[in-house]
Amino acid sequence: MKRLYTQFCTVVLLATATNGYAQLAPPPSSAQTVTQGFGLGTINLTYSRPNLKGRKIFGGMEPYGTVWRTGANSATVIKFSDDIILEGNKVPAGEYGLFTVPGESEWTIILSKQSKQWGAYSYKQTDDFLRFKVKTEHLPALTETMTLAFANIAPTTGDLKMMWERSGFTVHMVTDIDTKVMARIDSAMSTDKKPYYEALIYYYNNNKDMTKALAWATELEKDKNFPPFVPKLWKARVQLRQGDKAGAITTAQEGVKLATAAKTDEYVRLNNEVIAQAKK
Repeated sequence: MKRLYTQFCTVVLLATATNGYAQLAPPPSSAQTVTQGFGLGTINLTYSRPNLKGRKIFGGMEPYGTVWRTGANSATVIKFSDDIILEGNKVPAGEYGLFTVPGESEWTIILSKQSKQWGAYSYKQTDDFLRFKVKTEHLPALTETMTLAFANIAPTTGDLKMMWERSGFTVHMVTDIDTKVMARIDSAMSTDKKPYYEALIYYYNNNKDMTKALAWATELEKDKNFPPFVPKLWKARVQLRQGDKAGAITTAQEGVKLATAAKTDEYVRLNNEVIAQAKK
């Protein structure tokens, strides 16, 4: 076994040594890098995507219970620019090797402190930063090309999904940005250039203090840099959130007139939506 591993490493080194030459043919497993904005930062995922080619993969080429590189060629690498929570586990910002252990009913997800290695040949469990399990998802349709993708991305939550053959898994992700954002808003509001628009939207979307949000919407109405129908919409939304239906209708009607005059159909529709909700 050791001899085979040594021969394999020699082949890899020889292949690496020829990187200065033009590529003669496309690689059997295409490389992909995915960058996903998440919270206040980004997640970068780099991996190679093998194809089925009629083969039996999980429980076959990739045996159940054996560590897999989660792709082809070099081990898959995932990098978090900010701290993150994966399935309830806190993970500091940084770069990790993403290894997995396939199973018929569950997968083991591994973040390794060693992110740069070929395959899983030099993988060591002592290098693990984190291990946790997720349920195996049995896919209704055959997935020819192994795929890692981000899905259901919201400001503070999202999913990392793997799909190949008829097997898959989902890792739930959470980022806690509220403390940072609130601190940034408080700091920015003490300056001469107050970010009323951004603060108003964050407060509304996260159901914060609507009294503050209403005051900011009123200040925004004075800002000549904004089309006047924009602050009208947000002010009407805040009034409706506060339970002031009459005020919301009046403000949204003003927004409809301003948006109609500006020939901006989108804001005509959005302000009308507030009116319809207030009349229920």
